[in-house]
Amino acid sequence: MLEAISEFGNVAQSSTGGTLTDPSAAAALAVGLAALGAGYAERGIGSAAVGAMAEDESLFVNGLILTVLPETIVILALVVVFIV
Repeated sequence: MLEAISEFGNVAQSSTGGTLTDPSAAAALAVGLAALGAGYAERGIGSAAVGAMAEDESLFVNGLILTVLPETIVILALVVVFIV
């Protein structure tokens, strides 16, 4: 997984001549990597939350909140893109 991320960065740099001078390319890379990280985090959290809810239905709200938390990383990345 980490090899794919570093390879993606190498491809992005080589396509722009070694530097990310285009702001839209840098923004796309930032949001894309944030989304990839959030998806990676949600994979483990989601399976644990579903397992906990299968045993005790009262843990639904806790599982839902913990599953949604990594998505705030992507929202914050989008906010930064629009601010910069």
